[in-house]
Amino acid sequence: MLETLTEKMNGALKMLRGNSKLTEDNMAEALKEVRKALLSADVHFKVAKDFINQVKEQCVGQEVINQVAPGQQVVKIINDELTKLLGEGETALIEKKPLRIMLVGLQGAGKTTASAKLADLLRSRGYTPGLIACDVYRPAAIDQLETLATQNDFAFYGTKDTRDVIKIAKKGDSDLSKSGSDLIIFDTAGRLQINTELIDELKKLKATVKPDEILLVADSAIGQEAVNVASSFNEEVGLTGIILTKMDGDARGGAALSMKAITQLPIKFMGTGEKVDDFEVFHPDRIASRILGMGDVVSLVEKAQETIDEKDAEEMAEKMRRADFNFEDMLKQFRQVKKMGSLGSIMNMLPGMNNIEIGDDENKKMAQTEAIILSMTVKERQNPTIINGRRRMRIANGSGMQVKDVNQLIKQHAQMKKMMKKLRGGKGREMMKQMGAMGGGMPPGMR
Repeated sequence: MLETLTEKMNGALKMLRGNSKLTEDNMAEALKEVRKALLSADVHFKVAKDFINQVKEQCVGQEVINQVAPGQQVVKIINDELTKLLGEGETALIEKKPLRIMLVGLQGAGKTTASAKLADLLRSRGYTPGLIACDVYRPAAIDQLETLATQNDFAFYGTKDTRDVIKIAKKGDSDLSKSGSDLIIFDTAGRLQINTELIDELKKLKATVKPDEILLVADSAIGQEAVNVASSFNEEVGLTGIILTKMDGDARGGAALSMKAITQLPIKFMGTGEKVDDFEVFHPDRIASRILGMGDVVSLVEKAQETIDEKDAEEMAEKMRRADFNFEDMLKQFRQVKKMGSLGSIMNMLPGMNNIEIGDDENKKMAQTEAIILSMTVKERQNPTIINGRRRMRIANGSGMQVKDVNQLIKQHAQMKKMMKKLRGGKGREMMKQMGAMGGGMPPGMR
């Protein structure tokens, strides 16, 4: 997400290293490159111009603070200005029950999938979701929403007996409310472009269901056009916020950086993958940090808290203190990491790690390591010392790997146990040397 913009912004800021003071001259070239980075990310030209002027006003003439490089000061200023640009402040939904949300947008933006993702996120906050299929035009739209509702155990209402959207919405709202849903999400129809027919239908739907929130689902990959779409929908229907989809793809970031400035609408959520849980609250300050390569540790911690059981974490910590970490524990760790998302998404949240590419090879290695562990018996996982040559051959065959791969994993496990014992004994310096020698002590696919 936003990798190209991050790379170019960091390149521009490197130009300021070694200066003792920020002046118009030494800032000019760097800010010229920052402006190029913004425009190449498809940021609206007016937004880019205003942004550069704001940064220049904040930077020029500032004395370089002792022990703080000029580049670092500029990063702080740019980070603050990016946060303002992205929409600093509250981006939360209205907190009430029942809560009615209407999703609107062009065809192909991802409204139906976003309906399920939003329902899943709000369920974790105590809501009981119900989805209503109001798109009677797109082939299979009703079936798609019903499938998503069934897979994720959401209440659902949809029918192919009528194309009267208002009738469907009223009946669905009534039925789902009676069945206990206190979060009703209306998945509306889209068109390839905004037209009178679409707008009239949405206005009637709005007047009928009186939604608490009207969120535009916008494809972040279409750049500045997403800003035009948001402006048009807001003028015609009246939006309360935006959901940006496909932020995991080749989105250059222009939509996110331009939308708030042009429309004055908050970006409330963003889709970061295909799975239902690949969906995040949009925090402007955290996105600004990611763009500047400073990571997003807060989101990473929140994700860990949501996915990792506290009791399991305490038990794992105790096992490590006792140097009693076996393959059963390693398998648990793998599964916990997978719940948090891909290795690449986790690395991008760590400061300074955004340039480290985690591709298919690393994820494949992780899957292969998991396959090796799953090929072991429970006794072998719990007590790796019993794994002799014959057992290693059987494990290799069962996992589709080679004996050398099994040997490597067992060797790494033994090294990890040694390090844990040294940590327990206070031999920290020696342990760090060992960690460096064995790639951090992590199993294949996690290094």
